[in-house]
Amino acid sequence: MRSGIVKKLLFCGAKSFPSDSDAVPEGHVRVNVGKDIVCKFEMEANYLNHPLFENLLRLSEEEFGYSYDGALRIACEIDLFQYLLHLLKTSNPSAHYMELPDLVSKFYSATARHLPPQ
Repeated sequence: MRSGIVKKLLFCGAKSFPSDSDAVPEGHVRVNVGKDIVCKFEMEANYLNHPLFENLLRLSEEEFGYSYDGALRIACEIDLFQYLLHLLKTSNPSAHYMELPDLVSKFYSATARHLPPQ
C-alpha cells in the first residue's frame, strides 16, 4: 500500500517515469490516468479484462481516440482509478457485479461524506 502512495507522489504530474527505458514487469502494463493532470501507473494486465476497465477504455477512446504514446490512456479521475484498483486488488466481490455508473456513484457518495469508500 505504501509503495503505491509513493509512486503516486513521485509520478503524478511528472513528464515520465525516471526510467522509461526500463521494461514494464511481466504481466503488467503502463497506464496514464487523468484528463488534465496525468498520473502514470503500472498495473496488472489482467485487470484490463474486467468489465469496469473495458467500460473505462471505451470512454477513453471516445475522449482521446486510439492514439497514445507508449501507455494506455484512461480518461477518469485519478482517485476514482485508484479506488477501482483497490477493489480489484482486494478481490472485493462488489467490483465483479458493479456497473461503471454504480462505481462512480459509490465512490462519490463515500468521498462526499469524507469516508473511505468500502
